[in-house]
Amino acid sequence: MKNKVYLVGAGPGKPDLITVRGLNILKEADVVIYDYLVDRRLLKEAKEGAELICCDKLGKRYSDGFLIHQEKINDLIVKKAKEGKKVVRLKNGDSSIFSRLSQELDILVKNKIEFEIVPGVTAASGASCFSGIPLTDRRFASSCIFVTGHEDPTKIKSSLDWNKISGCGTIVLYMAVENLETIVSKLLEAGKDKDTPVAIIQDVSLITQKSLTGTLKDIVRKAKLAKISPPTIVIIGELARRENKFNWFKKNKRILFTGLSQERFFIRGNYFHLPLIKIEPLNDYREFDKFLKNIKNFDWIVFASRYGVEYFFKRLRMINSDSRVLANIKIAAIGNSTKNRLLDFGILADLVPKKESSEGLIAEFKKIDIKDKKVFLPRSDISDKGLSKALKELGAKVTTSFAYRNVMPKDLPDLDLSNFDEIMFTSPSGVRNFKKRYKKVPRKIKIRHIGNITLKEIKRCRLQG
Repeated sequence: MKNKVYLVGAGPGKPDLITVRGLNILKEADVVIYDYLVDRRLLKEAKEGAELICCDKLGKRYSDGFLIHQEKINDLIVKKAKEGKKVVRLKNGDSSIFSRLSQELDILVKNKIEFEIVPGVTAASGASCFSGIPLTDRRFASSCIFVTGHEDPTKIKSSLDWNKISGCGTIVLYMAVENLETIVSKLLEAGKDKDTPVAIIQDVSLITQKSLTGTLKDIVRKAKLAKISPPTIVIIGELARRENKFNWFKKNKRILFTGLSQERFFIRGNYFHLPLIKIEPLNDYREFDKFLKNIKNFDWIVFASRYGVEYFFKRLRMINSDSRVLANIKIAAIGNSTKNRLLDFGILADLVPKKESSEGLIAEFKKIDIKDKKVFLPRSDISDKGLSKALKELGAKVTTSFAYRNVMPKDLPDLDLSNFDEIMFTSPSGVRNFKKRYKKVPRKIKIRHIGNITLKEIKRCRLQG
């Protein structure tokens, strides 16, 4: 039985630039066939067990064999839809702009497969907003044109009329950096002034975004010196001059946040989220499940993270139990995010410290008599043992058990750390992983931290360059 196919625009970079509709559809998909530029963090929103297929693995990009590559994508979409799978074709940027949409629609129509096209934020719009360069302005540019910088290599004749293109108010080039020298020559030949402003935005909206400005007479040389590489958007026209004045992304204080908490809004500066730890399940839960089966024997459960909460209740379901077994047990949460995660499972914490840290938690427990009380502490495989030790010093009988693994993420990006003003560390493991991957924090950058244990690890690792 054929199933419906959704062609969804993922946006130009940051995973939250997808539309709400696109995200809701993605969460229901059985199969996600995605462009190589789609941020992998967005794929985490797909349901558990969904098949994730990168188009890049079906053939080379920008090669003479590109038509074969596209045919493989088309065949795969049709095959999965005919298997009755819920298919999402996840495209970088917008579904309809330089995305080879018509080829995919042709094959769907030919095979009488129902489809829907979901728009997305295109790279031109993303580059404009994240560089502060308006694409139109009634004073300087009443028109804007999107132009491919990389036509189909099988074409006998170009379909681009550079004489007409050169007369537009703002010219936006996609996939142009590799052919920039040729494009600039064609614009100059068409009569474009050599002093026309040009801006290049690389890695639009991502932590690695950088902007380069110049004019038609020097932009090629500057791009080579700056080692600009795809993916990029090139903006040509008078409005590109506004980058120097309006580029909020470059001008605001830049804060690199290394913890797992979600992005924070309405704070001063630009907040760049780069989790330096990754949470994964254990390979073997036999010991943990054994404690859960006898959880009624405990007086307190102390949750030191929201991940302890998540895996606790996930395993509770796996042993065919639920929160009713906690009726006579008191619950402590190390902070508000952990408290809120407990609320998701219908549990109101009995104790939450004002100071969100192990020290704050122990300070609250000192006000309570927990001598001889049985305390269960679900934790990560590498968490600090200080909390357990402090509870024992208060007379509690503490049982700890691993609930999840804390690992270093793979494929952490190369970063020019000098682009940041502050780096925030939230855990000792995040500090250690930073040390392994990035070695040092440049001296001019301020290091901030949450908790004394994290501070001790920062000092031990001697992070400041």
